[in-house]
Amino acid sequence: MMKTKFDELVEFPSVFPFKVMGLADEELPNRVVAAVQKHAPGDYTTTVRPSSKGNYHSVSISVTVTSQAHIEALYTELAAIEGVRHVL
Repeated sequence: MMKTKFDELVEFPSVFPFKVMGLADEELPNRVVAAVQKHAPGDYTTTVRPSSKGNYHSVSISVTVTSQAHIEALYTELAAIEGVRHVL
């Protein structure tokens, strides 16, 4: 587990926003939701914003997390999606 202060700064369970930035692809939001479903099943909506040139999409999703390890697992899963460049 990474050495962070999540446990001190965040009261769990908590709704945690993730922003996934990847290559422009209409399936990216579906892949983001599928990755989140593996660790936190539920109904999710995403917000998609294209970059100024349209080459990239930013997909925002809010997830109820239960621990620092849960957050780290989600970051790892989201970063592993094909075409993803950054997870914030």
